[in-house]
Amino acid sequence: MFTDEQWGLIEPLLPSSDGLQGRAFRNNRLVVEGIAYRYRAGVAWRDLPAEFGPWQTVWKRHRRYAGDGTWDRVLAALLSAADARGRVDWQVSVDSTINRAHQHGTNLARSTGGSVELHKSVCRAR
Repeated sequence: MFTDEQWGLIEPLLPSSDGLQGRAFRNNRLVVEGIAYRYRAGVAWRDLPAEFGPWQTVWKRHRRYAGDGTWDRVLAALLSAADARGRVDWQVSVDSTINRAHQHGTNLARSTGGSVELHKSVCRAR
């Protein structure tokens, strides 16, 4: 669960249902806490505890916020605020277990098991 201080930082960054047609948003704090719980616990959306409301509501809000860039704006704003207070360490360590290339992502020639002269070209074989 978010503390009141944490929620105070997040709440103004989230969209509101004010002025929109349809039903007003369900308790935004409860839904966002449900999203955080789902990722923290590693459970499926359908397995969210009932205290967060219907899992469909939590899933739809997460999908909406991911699609319209809300989560990106929240992350950027929270990182900026934390960095301004000196609470972010920007040191990064990367090794081969983190940065892997797809097998087709290399620019090396494929070894076919022999010298190039031994392989006949289809065009020259005619």
